[in-house]
Amino acid sequence: MTVPFREARIDLDAITDNVRHFRRLTGVQVIAVVKANAYGHGAAAAAVAALAGGATRLGVAEIPEALDLRRQGITAPIVAWLHAPGERFEQAAAHDIEVGISSFDQLEAAGAVASVDRPVGVHLKFETGLSRNGIAPADWRRVLAEAARLERIGRLRIIGLFSHLSNTSPQDDREALAKFEEGVAAAASFGIHPEIRHIAATAAAIDLPEMRLDAVRIGVGIYGLSPFDDRSSAELGLRPAMTLRGAIAAVRRVPAGAGVSYGYDHRTTHDTTLVLVPLGYADGVPRQASGHLPVSIGGRRYTNVGRIAMDQFVVDVGDSPVSIGDEVVLFGDPTLGAPSAAEWANAASTINYEIVTRIGARVPRRSA
Repeated sequence: MTVPFREARIDLDAITDNVRHFRRLTGVQVIAVVKANAYGHGAAAAAVAALAGGATRLGVAEIPEALDLRRQGITAPIVAWLHAPGERFEQAAAHDIEVGISSFDQLEAAGAVASVDRPVGVHLKFETGLSRNGIAPADWRRVLAEAARLERIGRLRIIGLFSHLSNTSPQDDREALAKFEEGVAAAASFGIHPEIRHIAATAAAIDLPEMRLDAVRIGVGIYGLSPFDDRSSAELGLRPAMTLRGAIAAVRRVPAGAGVSYGYDHRTTHDTTLVLVPLGYADGVPRQASGHLPVSIGGRRYTNVGRIAMDQFVVDVGDSPVSIGDEVVLFGDPTLGAPSAAEWANAASTINYEIVTRIGARVPRRSA
């Protein structure tokens, strides 16, 4: 079998199964979050897999992401919630993309491009303590009054009310939920009764049942990654969908004292074999993990040596027999013996979300 120079293999069945798991666990609708190219997994393919698992809606950050899904034939409901300054929403209206509303100006813009025979679907976002986007509490009544008016005259369809949690602590999240419920009550006082309320992402959907409401927004979880430091994917019943792998590009036998990569941060202490792996920080391999990055070659674990470069890094395999073209598994499903994205995150002092999302466009995505 020929091993590819570099590739990210995407197990679409894992995405489907992970969505089914969240459907069973929560008992509510799942909004599959496929922003940022589905956390690096490939947005359109991941969207189809998530819908096959029972997701009822897709979530993205920006309207251009939603438009790209439409161009690739995705007809399911899509909500986009982060907008450029001055966004007018014509494209969203034309392609039946639901819009997250975080201000009075955004509400006016959505209403301006709607028509009675084609109302714009909106989700009103309440700011409940995260200090990011969302309608400020001081503006709730003004926005709700106008939203209710626009819905009455047929220009808007208020599909959802939502917010976002900090995941700081259960107490902090419960305080945010209480604030959100104030917003829901205020909306009801204006005659607004949305189809869905949603506030929980992966972590709260798992740990805080009271946060599940009518729908949960699942991002990292549908890709089989844990949002927790103290629980693995397997412990949560999830299967990692991405395996990053490549082929050994060079094998070099070196003596003791040989310098490795830029700056000679590492010098060999004995005669050994070094192999070159053709992925680097241009492909999303974190440079800050230099000297700590785990990989698997021939079923054995190794750690990279020397600085990670733009296109490549080096692994010391000792006296193990290796050849050019042998497979290197950078990360994948740890139940199959691969290093995990969480291990990579620990090596780089970051989170597993970033590890998979940062894998660059130069790395082909192939469905497993």
